[in-house]
Formats: sequence, structure tokens, C-alpha cells
Amino acid sequence: MNTNNELISLKENASKPIYSLTPFTLLDYPHKSACILWFAGCNMRCLYCYNPEIVLGKGSLSFEKILSFLQSRKNLLDAVVFSGGECLLHKKVFSMIAEVKKMGFLVKIDTNGSSPKVIQHLLNYNQIDYIALDYKAPESKFEAITQSNLYKSFSATLDLIIKSQIPFEVRTTYHSDLLTEENLKEMVAFLESRNYVGNYYIQYFKNNVETLSKLERSKNKIDYQKLSTPNIKIILRE
Repeated sequence: MNTNNELISLKENASKPIYSLTPFTLLDYPHKSACILWFAGCNMRCLYCYNPEIVLGKGSLSFEKILSFLQSRKNLLDAVVFSGGECLLHKKVFSMIAEVKKMGFLVKIDTNGSSPKVIQHLLNYNQIDYIALDYKAPESKFEAITQSNLYKSFSATLDLIIKSQIPFEVRTTYHSDLLTEENLKEMVAFLESRNYVGNYYIQYFKNNVETLSKLERSKNKIDYQKLSTPNIKIILRE
């Protein structure tokens, strides 16, 4: 659940909201070179989260330092990925994205979908070029897996992104102790009910890595091809 302490923590680190920077990647923005800004803090506590140090940690980089870095990467990088944590919790994200766009970079947002009003604002001003939306769990398991009551916010975000027709992807991390194949079928059916058409990416949980909650090994084997429908193609990211 959201707590006052989490909100206070974000305010205290407003001047340095970014935990770390990945200076180069070819994997995080489709067919583009990019860097990744990892924002500290999150309003979910997903049991399988790979970034506990980011979710629970504090920022160490100011946007001024990031701007200086980006100035040196003009005409070398195509895009900037805003990730985390949950980057959209930070009020400065509006001005940050605006500055990045002015510099000529494409902007990708990695989000848990908990801030539909923020997404709507950014879409209204054409400040986003690509979105990766994490679909954590079906409604029946959402609170248990994310430790939050933000499913309705996620659903609202999904609806407005579909309506906007902006390029985006939906993705889910699969752990065999948390989700079943029937859960995944339920999630596909929900996407269809919202008129989503396109790819749905499922990535296996990475065993033997530090996570927010202690989990047993995931039996990473699902018949993902049977989950596809005429409108939604399941693509496995191993």
C-alpha cells in the first residue's frame, strides 16, 4: 500500500530524483539506441521486483547532471528511457521530459500504470513517443502481488493509451508461484475486452537474482503459444 513515508521520501529527494544512469542500450527502445534514467522510489512493492535498491533507495543524480550527459550524446543516441522504480511519481518529470524532447531525443516511459492523469497530460502535449506498460497481474491477484490497490489506475491507463494510438507494449513477468497459465489466459481476455490488438510480451522471472521479496525458484515453462488469440500475439522474452 502507499504510505506517507514513501511520499515524504520522494519529496526529500526531489532535487536528485534519479538513482542511476545506463548510458547506452539497444534493448530498451525498439530499433533505437537509448540511455536509461532509473528513478528512485515506487508506489508498488511487487514480490518479484528485480530493482529493490532502486525502489527502496534514494536518488543520487540531479537532472542538471543528466542534461549535461545528454548534451554530449546529441546525434549519438536516439532516445531517452524514463524508468525506475516508477518515474511518473516525480513532479519534475514534466520539465525533465520537456527538456529532453527539446534536445531532439525520443522519449520512452516504463510505467506500472498507476498514474493515468500524468500519462494523459504527457500525451496531450505530445511528450511521449513510446510506452512500456507493466501488466502485473489479473485483478484477483493484483493486490497480493503488487502490495497495492492500484488496479483501477492501471486499467484506466491501459484504456487511455489504447485510445491514444501511441506506439506501446504490454508486458508481464511470469513466476510460477505467483501466476498460473489460467491467470495469463484471464489477462489476455481482459486485454481483448479493452479492444487491445497487438503483441503481449511475457518474460520469465530470472531465478537466482535479488528481489524485493524472497521467492522460490520459478518453474519457467508455459505453453505461451496457446495463449495467443487472433488479435493478441504472445511473445516470450526469456
